[in-house]
Amino acid sequence: MQISIELSLYPLAEQQYKDEIWQFINNLKQHSSMKVVTNGMSTQVFGEYDETLAIVTGEMKKVHQAVDSAVFIMKIIAADRLREYE
Repeated sequence: MQISIELSLYPLAEQQYKDEIWQFINNLKQHSSMKVVTNGMSTQVFGEYDETLAIVTGEMKKVHQAVDSAVFIMKIIAADRLREYE
């Protein structure tokens, strides 16, 4: 089953928050098994359900380990919505 995820990351840091966001996005893009699309408001991730969720939550955990406080907003749909972004 395919999945589409929309993510927003809000590091609760006074400085360098853009660096944390770009690091998270670049880490997601390192995984060739899923497609990552970004825009000014959020990041969309598309791939196989179990593998994609495992990758995304693993990368989210890395952010929480590196940043004292960060908020993620995540929307998930069990469908491949990639064609809307191509």
